[in-house]
Amino acid sequence: MRVEYINPFVEATYNILKEVLGIEVTRGTLYLKPASMAIQGVAALVGLAGDVEGRVLFDMTKSTALAVAGAMNGGEEFTVLDEMAKATIQELANMITGQAVTKLHDLGFRFDLTPPVLFTGDNMEVSNNLKVEALIVPMELGPHGKIEVNVVIRERI
Repeated sequence: MRVEYINPFVEATYNILKEVLGIEVTRGTLYLKPASMAIQGVAALVGLAGDVEGRVLFDMTKSTALAVAGAMNGGEEFTVLDEMAKATIQELANMITGQAVTKLHDLGFRFDLTPPVLFTGDNMEVSNNLKVEALIVPMELGPHGKIEVNVVIRERI
């Protein structure tokens, strides 16, 4: 994976989370995970196609998703992951990937995004057939928990 692909996603995630949550966001240490891995309970997935293929997954616990959805909806308290909370997490994924792809287009990279898809549940696993390890960028959200930005990108062969 080229670092040119990753940095815009890291920067966009940091900027958007800080803006919409109004809190300090801290980037944790990047690490790699195997192509198949468990997710934390709530994951918004955005597919990438064009010059590259892959996906970006925003992985979090249900409690983090509820806290983020509440913060993004003017401090509303969500106790269940209802349609509004789900739509809010999908919109967060849209905002982040949109900003990242805009930066990448400015650098001359061309690819399209799929609309975000939200997965929720216990004991779920995500895998990819790209034979590429996922780069994980943890974003610590203070009292809201953390979101792991899970990026798998490779140039189209």
